[in-house]
Amino acid sequence: MKELPAAFISALRSQFGDADAERMVAAIGDEPVASVRFNPRKPHAPVAAAEPVPWATDAWYLGSRPTFTFDPLFHAGCYYVQEASSMFLEQALRQQVLATNPHTALDLCAAPGGKSTLLRSLLPDDCLLVSNEIMGNRAQILKENMLKWGHPACVVTNDAPVAFSALPNLFDFIVADVPCSGEGMFRKDDTAVSEWSLENVEACCRRSRAILADCWAALKPGGWLVYSTCTFNVHEDEETVAWIARELGADVVPLTVPAEWGIGGCCPYGGEPLPVYHFLPGRARGEGFFLALLRKHDGDVACVRNNNKDRKGRERGSKALAVPAEWKQTLAQADDCQWNNDGAIISAVPTCVADDVSLIAKHAHVLSSGVAVAELKGRDWVPAPSLAFSTALRTDAFPRAELSYADALAYLRKETVTLPADVARGHAVVTYRDVPLGFVKNLGNRANNLFPADWRIRTTHLPSEPFKLFE
Repeated sequence: MKELPAAFISALRSQFGDADAERMVAAIGDEPVASVRFNPRKPHAPVAAAEPVPWATDAWYLGSRPTFTFDPLFHAGCYYVQEASSMFLEQALRQQVLATNPHTALDLCAAPGGKSTLLRSLLPDDCLLVSNEIMGNRAQILKENMLKWGHPACVVTNDAPVAFSALPNLFDFIVADVPCSGEGMFRKDDTAVSEWSLENVEACCRRSRAILADCWAALKPGGWLVYSTCTFNVHEDEETVAWIARELGADVVPLTVPAEWGIGGCCPYGGEPLPVYHFLPGRARGEGFFLALLRKHDGDVACVRNNNKDRKGRERGSKALAVPAEWKQTLAQADDCQWNNDGAIISAVPTCVADDVSLIAKHAHVLSSGVAVAELKGRDWVPAPSLAFSTALRTDAFPRAELSYADALAYLRKETVTLPADVARGHAVVTYRDVPLGFVKNLGNRANNLFPADWRIRTTHLPSEPFKLFE
């Protein structure tokens, strides 16, 4: 690790005291701790001798960090590799947000997808989750991770936060894990150390407040905001939380945190204890993280909804094409979806969130929404690659072919795989440990690999032994 800036160490001493600052500096030199969180809607093997993350459900610390690239179940969306501290977001939902039955949620700065996959695991099935990322390349990674997670009530957008100001009072819950100076990443990223400066801290502070101001109108009165960073300093953390409460109009809401978790809370600020939560190296088991939960003050509740359809229930100006019955039969709850055929893609969105999905598409750049079921290739419809990962897919919609570990890696490298002789010709789902990995087209003497080229494994150094997540 690079030498820590003197101004950074001085700021730690001023904010946390000499003892905590020395403990943090020493801990920043330690090895990072790896952790994973399982997808509740996909199978995974029982976990025996692993230590659970205490503030998250079905999340576990790993004894070492394996090469996840070599695990087919990682590519299938069965779990997400997420830093343990950021899983604390679950406590905000379980202790406060879920009790208010949120119908729409926005993860504003969502890439690469850790918090969005966590949100999607906890939110009600009829709650729409919009995951947004402003950077195009990062938005594509976010899209891949959300499609593999597989829940149908999701939208991925690639837009600036200000785009959502055109959707006043639409969201019950917003997560703003804002870009920051990255002090909490020093243990993992030498670049974060070299780029740190007091000037950058101030620039990040201004940017985070601009982001929050841009999206504030989209949060309905009485709605919830989670503000989080991966940094320690009071300017980006406590001062910004106080600014949100004072300037935008919100109350900071406390959470119940057991002392044995080692999480710092209720920091003095402005003469009063401010209920915020710091993960400090050397105390909590994880990387540096900061979180505050706020609730927007009550006010005008007029919403942008309810002006999106004509009397026949169709979106104004749309020209719907017929959806072939055989494609509707691929989803387990096809009758509970709104279907669309735009001539290139057949897709389905759960009816309970369809109006909001349509509304968002009018104001933000949508990369994916609902379930892409089929794509037109030449004159033929073929299954959309992401359909294989969707939890909405009927298990009997396509023939299935189970692959060995070696064949599963070959498939994920987009190589040719040999199917059992009894697999019917046509499109089939290939699986590993009975979990779908994607589609092939079985021609009898060979099978065309339909795994997306952009998602393929590129390394040529493959293991000889099957991957083990927990040793």
